[in-house]
Amino acid sequence: MFDIFPIKNGFDNVAGFYCNGVNVGMKKSETDGDVAFIRSDELCEVSAVFTRNRFAAAPIKHFLRYPKGFKTNFILMNSKNANAMTGEQGVKDIETLFGKLKEKFPSIQNPIMSSTGVIGYRINIEKIATAFDKFDFNSKNSDATARSIMTTDSFKKEICFKVDLEDGSSFHIAAICKGAGMINPAMATMLCFILTDAAIPKADMDELLIQSIDQSFNSISVDGDTSTNDTVLLMSSQKSGVYDKEAFKEALNQITKHLSLEILRDGEGSNKVVAFEVKGARCEEDAIKASKALSNSLLVKTALFGEDPNWGRIASTIGASEIECSEELLVIHYDDVLVYSKEQPSLDAQAEQKAAQVMKKDSFKITCNLNIGDASFTSYGCDLSYEYVKINADYRT
Repeated sequence: MFDIFPIKNGFDNVAGFYCNGVNVGMKKSETDGDVAFIRSDELCEVSAVFTRNRFAAAPIKHFLRYPKGFKTNFILMNSKNANAMTGEQGVKDIETLFGKLKEKFPSIQNPIMSSTGVIGYRINIEKIATAFDKFDFNSKNSDATARSIMTTDSFKKEICFKVDLEDGSSFHIAAICKGAGMINPAMATMLCFILTDAAIPKADMDELLIQSIDQSFNSISVDGDTSTNDTVLLMSSQKSGVYDKEAFKEALNQITKHLSLEILRDGEGSNKVVAFEVKGARCEEDAIKASKALSNSLLVKTALFGEDPNWGRIASTIGASEIECSEELLVIHYDDVLVYSKEQPSLDAQAEQKAAQVMKKDSFKITCNLNIGDASFTSYGCDLSYEYVKINADYRT
């Protein structure tokens, strides 16, 4: 048995970690941080999941050059510049920057860098290095750290849980995240940093992080693009000395699901968060494929923005996903409103009015029952205006 409680101040609660964000002039307002750090008392285990984009940014390439299973005690983060598509020089720039960092703070070992911002430009080493004179290594300022990695975000994304175990012991897990979708191919998308003081084994960190991402960050779609910089890092200080796998798994899943939905709510050009549940599929692979086809579809997104209760784009997208399905078996609901079945292939005035009311909500669920098997999957998406889609399509041509 265990209990999970949300508490304020994010990383500040996690034993063994320090953090802060400062401004070095990359963001116009001096009150807005643009370079931040996370430091630990001792070397920590780290688990990471990165973008599937073949053009991974320099910080990811740098991370992957460390020996497998390495430990670290420092993360350096910057906004405004993604350090992506900068080739081998981008990695060398990180090494040069870390050389300056270690000169000032010799205790730093195997530092990690994570960047977000504009693609295609080398980082300004000298400017970022000025942050080293401003860093207070004993600071615990989760708020400033979270705000420093914001780019197109309209609000800070931060969460912390205290987990109480049955024997009276407890541990903390906290996370910050940035991400609001790709405004065009010159912008990067999401970063997420998760810290815990649970005494979790490295094998469990790797296993549970992948599982958690599959049900959260990998089940959402803002505009269908995958950035060069997508990163999720999990670090443990082990300071609490306690651990329960099921409790940690549940807390981690709640954190990643919360943050993934926060990204959708903050999606550029979006107003709604919509769950796409596909059930009754022949197999899980079919359920996942159809559900993600719905959450990624620009035609569906524009229909959601227009609050059009017509189910045609939903059915068409399922049919185009190449899964096993039948129009005679398909049943579609908007929340609890039946909008399509073999017996009700068209909306009457009353059903159309009810469906239209559902689509005016900030969040709702579209359920598509294929009535073929027992498999199901739910992904999450948002609406996008036609103007947003067209503008960004113009950028991509």
